[in-house]
Amino acid sequence: MKFGASVWPFKWDTPYDEAISRIAQLGFSAVELIAWKREILDEYYTPQTVKDLRNIIDSEGLVLSQFVSTPSGMASPDKREREQSVEHFKKLVEVGVELGTEIVNSVSVHPFGIQFPRITDLPHMQKFQVDIPTGLNWQQNWLDYVDIMRQCCNLCEQAGIKYALEPHPFRYMANAASMLRLIEHVGSDSLGMNFDPSHLFPVGEIPHMVIYQLGDRIFHCHFSDNDAMTNVHWRPGKGKIDWEAVMIALKDVGFDGVISIELEDVPGVARSVSDLPAEWVASEAFDRENIASLRYIKDIGERVGIVEA
Repeated sequence: MKFGASVWPFKWDTPYDEAISRIAQLGFSAVELIAWKREILDEYYTPQTVKDLRNIIDSEGLVLSQFVSTPSGMASPDKREREQSVEHFKKLVEVGVELGTEIVNSVSVHPFGIQFPRITDLPHMQKFQVDIPTGLNWQQNWLDYVDIMRQCCNLCEQAGIKYALEPHPFRYMANAASMLRLIEHVGSDSLGMNFDPSHLFPVGEIPHMVIYQLGDRIFHCHFSDNDAMTNVHWRPGKGKIDWEAVMIALKDVGFDGVISIELEDVPGVARSVSDLPAEWVASEAFDRENIASLRYIKDIGERVGIVEA
């Protein structure tokens, strides 16, 4: 098992070379990279940049735990949009393999591509409203989504990598039951979960129960905490998640992958904010949050018999 960090809270937008080195200097052994949009896969992750990033990752003694990008249109009722999402995913796989990762990640999508309010807005809204048109063919949309997921998994199988789908509130995959249903319908060993308790806890899941239910289909982990009211990403130990139970469950199911710290609602974090420059990076306060997170999780790991490889 290794402990890593997501690059985007350190620097939301490209380039990521300095953020990678910063993560290594904080004591992490792994890093995640991301492409927020399809264009970034072409415009930033060029062959030369990929080579440079691999050199930085290797020289810092890190591994690339997973490469992240979420195609739009995966559950669109428009066939052309669904086809474009597969082309996006194909490029994700190609770049991920070139970067040297064994896992690609995307967040599960909303049915029909319907826009939902952010769950972090929930405590501030008088009424939580979602505009869902009547007359939609939900059965067909599910079948279309399964077909796209099957095509994406086929691309992963051909490349010899895994697909760690990330749960998220209100999406087609939001909890253990929907993950198991999707695994059954897609029928690919390449499909598993990016276990993210800050997304699972607010939809009513007990995080360590999810681990036991999915077992070896947990491919990668995002660790952050919250109080189950929204999916905010606090430092582990600052919310209500039972982290010792989570670590014991991971040990019990034989998880030997990467636990990646992903803090997005803590002091000093980098954010994608329209009135801030794109090169805005996290402050030293964010470093302290990550150091404290790493120490907290490692202490629990040592206590329950998990050591870093």
